[in-house]
Amino acid sequence: MKRLTLFATVTLLITVVTSSAQDIQITPEALQKIQSSVTFDTYTKAMQNAVSNNDISTLAKSRETLEGLDHYFAHKIPVSAITDQKSSGRCWLFTALNVLRPSVVRKYNLKSFEFSQSYLFFWDQLEKANLFLEGIINTRKKDIDDREVQWLFQHPVSDGGVWSMMPSLVDKYGIVPKEAMSESYNSENTRMMSRLIRRKLRAQGMQIRKWAEKGKSERYIRRQKENMLAEIYRILVIAMGTPPAEFTWRYLDKNDSLVNAGTFTPQTFYKEVVGAPLKDYVMLMDDPSKDYYKLYEIRYDRNCVEGQNWTFINLPVEKIKEFAKKSILDDQPMYFSCDVGKQLDKEQGYLATGLYDYEAVFGVSFDMTKKERILTYDSGSTHGMALVGIDTSSTGSVTKWLLENSWGSDAGDNGFLTMTDDWFSEYMFRLVILKDYISSDVLEILKQKPILLPPWDRMF
Repeated sequence: MKRLTLFATVTLLITVVTSSAQDIQITPEALQKIQSSVTFDTYTKAMQNAVSNNDISTLAKSRETLEGLDHYFAHKIPVSAITDQKSSGRCWLFTALNVLRPSVVRKYNLKSFEFSQSYLFFWDQLEKANLFLEGIINTRKKDIDDREVQWLFQHPVSDGGVWSMMPSLVDKYGIVPKEAMSESYNSENTRMMSRLIRRKLRAQGMQIRKWAEKGKSERYIRRQKENMLAEIYRILVIAMGTPPAEFTWRYLDKNDSLVNAGTFTPQTFYKEVVGAPLKDYVMLMDDPSKDYYKLYEIRYDRNCVEGQNWTFINLPVEKIKEFAKKSILDDQPMYFSCDVGKQLDKEQGYLATGLYDYEAVFGVSFDMTKKERILTYDSGSTHGMALVGIDTSSTGSVTKWLLENSWGSDAGDNGFLTMTDDWFSEYMFRLVILKDYISSDVLEILKQKPILLPPWDRMF
């Protein structure tokens, strides 16, 4: 209690607002008061020694919270082997494909199965390049310091994304098993390839603006755009390999019998083998900084020019949990996106509020509401995983949720993360779920005209 009182005293000292010059500066007098507010008692000296010589999170880890956790679940959807996105931002793609693969495993009685993330990522990068160039063409007459133009040049392409980008790719390019297009070094380690593609696109964007200044027609510029995309395609082919137009699929079933399924194109493989109802999935969001029970879309948050922007229904988290529980009990995994870095024990595989007690370490409060964290950019969606399990109390209420991650089997609990229900409430942002598990009144929201948000929205 004494330590918190000192914090409150310092807060009052530095937040008094007056118009005098002395009060808006840290004057020697103010500094003396601030310094004298820290009493070097036995506790403070001990914490200074400990914290200055050790990792803060290690010292803040709550033994009490950990002792109340386990990795047991009342209901768990059977999944195949854990995937690994390596050093890339493709969690959205791994998660989206992991949501689809259990049905393929069940349908063909497979021993193991994985889609090719590299195949769809190849086309994702080419489509995002085209979206960027189209954005530059459409804004070519705007000032270079226009906010939209600035945003475009800041974000030509990235390896990140959201669920809605996957259906756009599958509809256009189909889908293939991992054997048909395996990972390359650059698909697993995207940093340099992405940096070079961004650099090339920015140069191409400036060329488009130069043509516009010289009075070149839109038709002329779009003809030149094909040559620009050919250069991006060349980079992708050299860095990642050539996507297959046709392939033969063979697999081992659970009896270790080798089955030759035949020859497919990516499009026929999707239609005949996968056949998932991609249009029946709905993205839900819990963003308390926006009005609930409204439909939103974010401009430029797509990969294909002709695709749909990321569109979501904003709902209170308890309503989202209600639908998610139904889906898991029916063995249907979901795309789940969250602020994974908050209160994460990566080694033991736990996500739990209170897991790290930083207040106890420093004697100051770090409290903010979810809305405040969003508005101040302290929290946002950083990672996607598949939601595949629940644990319940004796009364049937959910106490924990299970996440299938894409950091490899060595991370967390054999590749999984156990998330408490409280953590779900605080740090979950997006859930993609089949319409079957959503109430009719919420589905009616899909008929609303979406509220269009700018690309620099906090949730992009």
